[in-house]
Amino acid sequence: MNKLLVSTAAWVLAAGIASSAGAATYEAQIVRTKYGIPHVTAKTFGGLGYGQAYAFAQDNLCLLADKVATVNGERTRHFGADATNVVAFTDIKNLESDFFFRSNIDVPALRAKLDKGPADYRDLVYGYVAGFNRYLADTPKDKRPADCRDGAWVRPITVDDMVRLNEERMIQASGGAWLRQTNAAAPPAAAAPAKAAANVGLPNMAEQIGLGSNGWAFGRDVTTNKSGLLLGNPHFPWETTNRFYEVHLTIPGKFDAMGVTIAGAPGLSIGFNKDVAWTHTVSTDRHFTLFELALDPTDPTAYLVDGKRHAMDRNAVTVDTPAGPQTRTYFTTLYGPVVVMPQAGLAWTSKTAYALRDANKGNSASAGTWLDIARSRSVVEIRDTITKSLGIPWVNTIAADRHGDALYADITATPDVSADKLKTCAPSPAAAKLAAASRVYVLDGSRAACDWGAPGLMAGATMPSMIRQDYVANSNDSYWLTNAKAPMAAVSPIVGLTDIPQNLRTRSGIVEIDARLAGTDGLTGKGFDQAAVKTMLFWNKNHAAELFLDDTLKACGTGGAVALADGKSVDLSQACAILAKWDRRMDNDSVGALLWMEYWRQAQKIADLYVAPFDVADPVHTPRGLKTDPDTVAKLRQALAGAVELMAKQNIALDAPYGAHHFAIRGEHKIPVHGGEGSDGVLNAQQAHFNAKAGGYVPYHGSSYIQVVTFDDKGPVADAVLSYSQSTDQASPHFADQTWLYSKKGWHRLPFHPADIAADEPSAPLVLKGK
Repeated sequence: MNKLLVSTAAWVLAAGIASSAGAATYEAQIVRTKYGIPHVTAKTFGGLGYGQAYAFAQDNLCLLADKVATVNGERTRHFGADATNVVAFTDIKNLESDFFFRSNIDVPALRAKLDKGPADYRDLVYGYVAGFNRYLADTPKDKRPADCRDGAWVRPITVDDMVRLNEERMIQASGGAWLRQTNAAAPPAAAAPAKAAANVGLPNMAEQIGLGSNGWAFGRDVTTNKSGLLLGNPHFPWETTNRFYEVHLTIPGKFDAMGVTIAGAPGLSIGFNKDVAWTHTVSTDRHFTLFELALDPTDPTAYLVDGKRHAMDRNAVTVDTPAGPQTRTYFTTLYGPVVVMPQAGLAWTSKTAYALRDANKGNSASAGTWLDIARSRSVVEIRDTITKSLGIPWVNTIAADRHGDALYADITATPDVSADKLKTCAPSPAAAKLAAASRVYVLDGSRAACDWGAPGLMAGATMPSMIRQDYVANSNDSYWLTNAKAPMAAVSPIVGLTDIPQNLRTRSGIVEIDARLAGTDGLTGKGFDQAAVKTMLFWNKNHAAELFLDDTLKACGTGGAVALADGKSVDLSQACAILAKWDRRMDNDSVGALLWMEYWRQAQKIADLYVAPFDVADPVHTPRGLKTDPDTVAKLRQALAGAVELMAKQNIALDAPYGAHHFAIRGEHKIPVHGGEGSDGVLNAQQAHFNAKAGGYVPYHGSSYIQVVTFDDKGPVADAVLSYSQSTDQASPHFADQTWLYSKKGWHRLPFHPADIAADEPSAPLVLKGK
């Protein structure tokens, strides 16, 4: 196999492939190693995209074809109006999705930006289109996955499809999240029963959906090998095109990086090369603002800015449905589309309307940013790249390099709106209330001075970042406690808040890092290495239980009966005994974990619960302690009784091992899944829906691709696992193989070097040549 790899490199260097954007010839080679990971080698970025798309289509044809139908607004035609799909991490009916994508994506503008943008990325995209279409041409219908074998929605893709897909990814934490509010907007005199505007409230923000991740980077002062060390642990959906896909991309002598990409996205999203490793966590930035419009008294579709009248643009959009075509008219302003949220007090009246300005709409700067990250040689280069481009849409960047430096950067496409402007330009009490309650910021659209600062985005050099030689860490709180020993100063609230309670994953992570530094965590020594970080993540400690279980057991007492609201009586004796013996972990064999999960979901909602409330001087260890007054104890017992009653209804024994009812369904198999809810402070976060038919909790969002990367004299040393596996095709051998690996807390040493590839069950090479 070593000879094969050498000859492959020689072939690539001699191939002389032309730029994919200017020619129609592509060549690539694909070698797959264990768990179906493709290693794509080409001479140009066009060839690299060609091979990457072909490999992805082999594993996930239906997944990408389905999403192409979504971003083209064709779901109603193919799947029905009332069926749902996922947009911006939220279930949306197909008809609503179709209207939104047909009205809100400017394809000509996006194509123009692509064609004028970085040549390497442009070539990658054009090659990707050709590679996907080559797979379709090579694969008869009867050889395609059963899920989409006969689907009319499976078709060759175009460059227009690719720019639509990229735009959809860019606006997931901004304009996409405002889909319902955009669709429901209609002038006060217009009848819009189908839009059900009166039922529309605020959109789900990232923190409400559960978007998250852990990103830790350690520097030479605390690592055993004096090099950098990175944990990348994104918590992302297990379904839809936000699934990650592992791939290794190589242009000999020019580009060599490995990791994962978001499904259907050319290049890499998270990964490593010979010098750096990087990951992302969802940021606290608001990547949009609203503008309150002062309307023309004679026309609710016109508004005034500094006394000057502006007519709204109108766009009539039609979607074909089984009941016939439906048409809606969308209204757009200088700031962006009109949106409504009557439940939140922001309606379109004869006097006032609201418009959404989106920092990530048309974000073409992202195009080359990830390519430049993937070929960086240090974390300094990564920070310089994202500072200059402002192309990162809605995630923090955490990275480590072989020199032993660690980077945290909350440098994203964020509105240039200062704290002072938020105060002086808040137009109404309702707007101020939204800012305080949900960090939705509304500015006075009647004054030009209240628009974002020119050119619109906050300068990267002014946004939070740090490079350290000990550690940086983020678990989706703001930049404030990136390093608990060196809290960062406050910037504009639109980036994130400081001096506020932290989520339990943030607190748990800092506690674990501090314990490792002090050598008090039960592991050998004090420094960080791959083994220590992998153990820390997969300990599956429930931090809520570590903080509050003892007080819960005091409330339990000796058990006894509790009367529920429906008149039923529940005996707590068995539940209390089980929790007393629970290991306080969310391992597959943990007994009591399921009971605690349901109990704490209810108990944490109790008002005025904690003995020690949040203290800004001790943010890692507060709040702590549960009150012991009779009223609080009664409420805690009610919460536990409710959990007992719920588990009885679900036919789950109180003493059932966690993995017996917390599993991934793969065909006929129920694969136990360890990890628990991030709101419990479980670092290895997993969110699950109860599936009555399956008789258990099925994860849908959480730990996905996990990488622990350091560096030796040869380059990267990476251990990883992809929790849900590479392929969505049930007939694929890679539909569940890594899910089983993850279930057993296993890891895969990723083969980056030629010798490692040769030793990792390589396939015969697939050489592709085409147009």
